[in-house]
Amino acid sequence: MVKKYLCFVGSFVVLWLNLVFCADILSRHEFPLPPDFVFGSGTSAYQSEGAAFEDGRTAAIWDTFAHSGKAQATGDIACDGYHKYKEDVQLMVETNLEAYRFSISWSRLIPNGRGPVNPKGLEYYNNLINELVKHGIQPHATLMHIDVPQVLEDEYGGWLSRKMVGDFTTYAEVCFREFGDRVLHWTTVNEGNIFVIGGYDTGGIPPQRCSAPFGINCSKGNSSTEPYIAAHHILLAHSSAARLYKQKYQGRQQGFVGMNVYVYWPVPCTNATEDVIAAQRTNDFLIGWFMDPLVFGDYPDIMKKNAGTRLPAFTKIESEQVKGSFDFIGVNHYSTVYIKDRSSTLKMDTRDFNADMAIELIYQQGDASTGELAVTPSGLLRLLEYFKQRYGNPPIYIHENGQRMWRNATCNDSARVKYLRGFLGSLLDAIRNGSNARGYFYWSFMDLLELLDGLESSYGLYYVDLNDKDLKRYPKLSAHWYSNFLKGKTIDGAIEVEQKINCSSTLSQSHSSQ
Repeated sequence: MVKKYLCFVGSFVVLWLNLVFCADILSRHEFPLPPDFVFGSGTSAYQSEGAAFEDGRTAAIWDTFAHSGKAQATGDIACDGYHKYKEDVQLMVETNLEAYRFSISWSRLIPNGRGPVNPKGLEYYNNLINELVKHGIQPHATLMHIDVPQVLEDEYGGWLSRKMVGDFTTYAEVCFREFGDRVLHWTTVNEGNIFVIGGYDTGGIPPQRCSAPFGINCSKGNSSTEPYIAAHHILLAHSSAARLYKQKYQGRQQGFVGMNVYVYWPVPCTNATEDVIAAQRTNDFLIGWFMDPLVFGDYPDIMKKNAGTRLPAFTKIESEQVKGSFDFIGVNHYSTVYIKDRSSTLKMDTRDFNADMAIELIYQQGDASTGELAVTPSGLLRLLEYFKQRYGNPPIYIHENGQRMWRNATCNDSARVKYLRGFLGSLLDAIRNGSNARGYFYWSFMDLLELLDGLESSYGLYYVDLNDKDLKRYPKLSAHWYSNFLKGKTIDGAIEVEQKINCSSTLSQSHSSQ
């Protein structure tokens, strides 16, 4: 009861911060932004492309996972972006997007993981990129969004092997060589921290490796060691690909390469010293795990202390190669969480990543009836300030930030508008405070196959009618709001359209006005 009361007080404090910092904004043109700042939206290959086994594409680990019955849906069709990319780019134009973030399917471009390039895969990505550039939309490409080719997983265990460093670098070079004359922003790996926790510790996502008592339903794995090994190899692969780009392509292509991490903003559940320290330990483990090597060349001291020899060590050469191997950092941020110390887990004889972190993570309560996340924009402000103070204010792109709702056929997503407005206000405050933020990408452009929720939830600005054979897209209220914001139209704090609208009628109105 006491813990719940104290966390309620914490919620009140965060709400107060939201009221203080998340002031109403007028338009995109009111932002005091760097000249190259961009607003966009994004998707990922497995969640949107479909055509999973067409034109030479082979299985990725998500295909295997989904077809085993362990996921709520498969990406065989998804949003059929593979065939509908021109229509989707036209919607981006109508929304006035300045940039579009997408990922490249490694197994579509290089079906065997290494070796010959698939001509059809090459053609698709060239066509998509050309369509974006033709309409003045910046393409921002991610090389791996949790979709390792299954053939490499079968051959040598994927990210558990150092062989992935070489194969990933070769794959990255194909992308740099073939698309780098038009793609100037490259992200190597999406959410490396969450991928290795889910894939190698708790086992909730592919390649579904874990060990008792930390994970469930895994037939193989070691939760104590494998997350750290996989993360280490991801950092080495990132630095290898980044080094290749800088040495061979950056001079003539004038592009940028970075890495992406998933971050909460952790708030101590109480003012007790133990909880305050635990909140910082959360940042050290979730953010510092990747950011400290990238900025300082080594893992945080607390990680080395708690994980001991289970945490791989960088050689001197590796440390020098990883340190500074980025032009920007991509951040995926959705929510604030509350942290309570659980140092008792450090007494366990066998520990995993979560036991080493030694915290209890308490999620804010959203609206269960609608699936909405709790809206705490102040977390983004404080997160960007943390990157500024801790890591020297690197260039940051907010790669993912969005409101979840249960998927339904209404386009009246006023909660998503509230979320957007709040977080853009927090972003504005962070920039005014000196943050080196360079871009904001709302997640997601359309309702996708969500990797954890399947087809039950949605984040999209556009509704996708799964009952329609053409998978028609319909703009939601949030799409209209974001479009007006990006077009520079004056928008006060109020939602301009309040009537409840059906997606099909929205599309009819949209067509009749064209």
